[in-house]
Amino acid sequence: MDVLRTPDARFADLPDFDFEPRYLDVPAAEDGSGRLRMAWVEAGPADGEPILCLHGEPSWSYLYRKMLPLFAKAGFRAIAPDLVGFGRSDKPVDPALYTYASHLGWLGAWIRGMGLEGIHLVCQDWGGLLGLRILTADPDRFATVTVANTFLPTGTTEMPEAFLRWRDFSQNVPEFPAGDIVQRATVNELPEAVVAAYDAPFPDERFKAGARRFPVLVPASADEPEAVANLGAWAVLRTWRKPMLTAFSDSDPIMRGGDRVFQSQVPGCAGQPHVTIEGGGHFLQEDQGEALAEAVLRFLAGVEGNR
Repeated sequence: MDVLRTPDARFADLPDFDFEPRYLDVPAAEDGSGRLRMAWVEAGPADGEPILCLHGEPSWSYLYRKMLPLFAKAGFRAIAPDLVGFGRSDKPVDPALYTYASHLGWLGAWIRGMGLEGIHLVCQDWGGLLGLRILTADPDRFATVTVANTFLPTGTTEMPEAFLRWRDFSQNVPEFPAGDIVQRATVNELPEAVVAAYDAPFPDERFKAGARRFPVLVPASADEPEAVANLGAWAVLRTWRKPMLTAFSDSDPIMRGGDRVFQSQVPGCAGQPHVTIEGGGHFLQEDQGEALAEAVLRFLAGVEGNR
């Protein structure tokens, strides 16, 4: 397996991101052969209840830099990993190695290797497509979940036109502009240094196989294997009675309305302080990270009060 590792110098002096990187190796393949290094950052007490923040595409743990300190201040152990192919994590060169199943294997192995229990999951974009699958496969490991601008697609409904345009763009643009993509999917004008921080993991196109691959991994028809698996995950979610919060933004053309589906189908959504984050695009952590963190903390405070 040909694997690239972004030089550390690319991550020097990023705005508001002075978290110390940490690393854990996970099996590269299902048979246990080979190893891939996954990176993460964290803040807060090591014995605090874990808040696991999962990013999507083409972002990385940098997306959660505004939220981790607020979670830590409240006494939680706030953890944000980089998915394989992103951030400081290793990046296989062959696009075919990036499958929905392989991402589930890598992330699941990392969570088990970290020994995380009683997890408060916060997931957005592909962080939800992966995190919700792992949650439904191992529900005892999780205590609560916050879904933010994400979904668990089963190929049974028509894809939004905005997503189809994005998928086409991702596969055909000669140079995949990660930072510019984040900028296009936010409401606020990002400083040049922040846009550059989203480009930092990708020195050239060889490093972007994982980022390019994600859009075509979204199940588009009901007969795809991962669509079938997602249907199974939905069956589990329809029995999920642990607390679930929806915190979608008001300006995301792709995920708009997904919060109502969770609220209507997941029992754990009943009676929770669901919120629409105003002034947020698809990457609401970037636009309104503090507001999202505060919504999560209010939710968790209510959960604690009801124990």
